[in-house]
Amino acid sequence: MAGKVVLTYLDGRGRMESIRWLLAAAEVEFEEVLLTTREQYEKLLSDGDLMYQQVPLVEIDGMKLVQTKAILQYIAEKYNLYGKDPKDKVIINMYSEGIMDLMEMIMALVFVTDKQPKLDNIETKAKERFLPVFEKALSGPVYLVGGKLSCADVQLMECTRMLEEKFPAILADFRNVKSFQGRMSRVPGLSKFLQPGSKRKPQSDDVYLKSAMEVLRPKF
Repeated sequence: MAGKVVLTYLDGRGRMESIRWLLAAAEVEFEEVLLTTREQYEKLLSDGDLMYQQVPLVEIDGMKLVQTKAILQYIAEKYNLYGKDPKDKVIINMYSEGIMDLMEMIMALVFVTDKQPKLDNIETKAKERFLPVFEKALSGPVYLVGGKLSCADVQLMECTRMLEEKFPAILADFRNVKSFQGRMSRVPGLSKFLQPGSKRKPQSDDVYLKSAMEVLRPKF
């Protein structure tokens, strides 16, 4: 795997999925090491590969990177998906962090027994707090920032797809966002990533939860 981008994570979406999406948008091939046993994780710990004793881990350009936000920013910078100047970057960051707030609520569903109250809360916040921001931002521009594709666009595409998995009609009142989604699906790297057989992961389920608990043994 020398010279290739290598992603080490569970066999599921989690915090690695946004990294997969961004690499796909940049048309960067990557290999995956899927953690299925506690022993694999413990070896990463004993080898000192995990700065904060947690995944995701991305090997790229001779570095072993952790922390999702840092990884996303590095990939975005490297592949010209992070705006043209500091003003672009801070706007991209504001969009991206809002999107991540919403996606993290969706990702947390797998750990919740009584899901319906959480789903209701996500739907309300998506419709009232988050989607109106992007509907307004996309009222004219093709992309969110600077007239060109950025990591924020890729994350919004990922997020809207996640929302539609839970609430199929949620974009009915957000025509600009829906049109944006259609445009993004034609970006070559993303078009390929959305096809069956890609490295895109399915929705997290009880099988993923069981694996996460066995491999990582998280403490809540």
